[in-house]
Amino acid sequence: MSRSIKKLSLQYNQINESNTFSSGDIVEGRVVLEVIKEIKVNSLFVKLTGDAHVSWTEGSGDDETTYSDHERYFKLKQYFIQESLKKGNCERNRTLLYGETYGTVIRSGSHVFPFRFQLPQQNMPPSFKGFRGWVKYVLTVNLSRPWKSTSSTHTELNFVLRNDGTSDHLLQPQSGTQDKKMKLFGSGKMSMNVTAEKTGYMQGETIKVFVDIDNSSSRDVKLKYSLRQQQTFIAGRRTKRAYKDIVKETRDRIPSGEKSKFIVDMTLPHDLNVTIENCRILKVQYELKVYLDVSFASDPEVKFPVVILPAEQQCPPWQGPPGGFQPYPPPQPNLVPYPGELPPPPAGLYPNLYDPTVLPYPGDAAGVYPNPNPHAIQPGFQPAPSAPVYDPNQSTKEFTPNMPY
Repeated sequence: MSRSIKKLSLQYNQINESNTFSSGDIVEGRVVLEVIKEIKVNSLFVKLTGDAHVSWTEGSGDDETTYSDHERYFKLKQYFIQESLKKGNCERNRTLLYGETYGTVIRSGSHVFPFRFQLPQQNMPPSFKGFRGWVKYVLTVNLSRPWKSTSSTHTELNFVLRNDGTSDHLLQPQSGTQDKKMKLFGSGKMSMNVTAEKTGYMQGETIKVFVDIDNSSSRDVKLKYSLRQQQTFIAGRRTKRAYKDIVKETRDRIPSGEKSKFIVDMTLPHDLNVTIENCRILKVQYELKVYLDVSFASDPEVKFPVVILPAEQQCPPWQGPPGGFQPYPPPQPNLVPYPGELPPPPAGLYPNLYDPTVLPYPGDAAGVYPNPNPHAIQPGFQPAPSAPVYDPNQSTKEFTPNMPY
């Protein structure tokens, strides 16, 4: 960070208690820039991007090869300051948003630049970080100045899929049977019948599996089961897979010549990654396996695919503190006052009041705009004046603030 820039931060408004976003949601917030002395700016913008990326290396030494691929879902960009000669230029694969623009000279002080985006209404994979790849949705602010290195900061959004209900095929039960005849180190046979209630489960839900075992062999066996996550990364014609055990447990021993019935309950973590099938270069899938552990022999097993779905909202959208939600940041005394955040004056006190929240000539190039009230607070980056001093013992007519609203 330059010596002239004390602070460059990026903040967005939380829209629900879980602090997540889905397709079509509005992302709004503000960039806060605090400078110690006046600076000249080429451009200041905030962008919101959605990307997937995979990369891995195979071999070693001279035979080492890196495989990678990238997929972009969208790129939204909002300029606050931009050189007039560059403004309006077409940028490939980007949606440019022009709201209020500001001059290219920023005076010393603390300044706020509000932004607003809408996430595209399209089928995009959820946020994910895996062994060899990721899916990210990132807000980034960039400040470019003449003959200076670019200042930048970013923050990630947690993007989740909307739970639009469960498809009928995910509610159908799954069943499988496996028999094994003992040949070496034993005699007889064993059989196992496994039934799962359904295929699709939400985060935090409990998978219930019914297991019926007939051990007519001369060997004792143990019931085991697991839920495994498979991550698949694709780069061109190359594929890389990684595995992670979510659940892996052992149940009771089934002695030789006995029959047993089990009900297996597996509670899924609330933060378990959902199944990802809608990404070209990255997949996340799950497999449920129930098997009998037989010493010195192959294990009879039954496998089912499992689809993990986003959990239903456990509570309504976050309403904020008691008394209603306050936009970020809530008005408080002694905070740096920015346009639109001061309380309105009593009606009739200032009949010719200039409204600083009205955008001056939206879309025009940065420059100097006429000001109907030169003493009013202007949107942009003027140093914040001191807060008005208010005496509750004075009447409205006698109240005279030390600055206009």
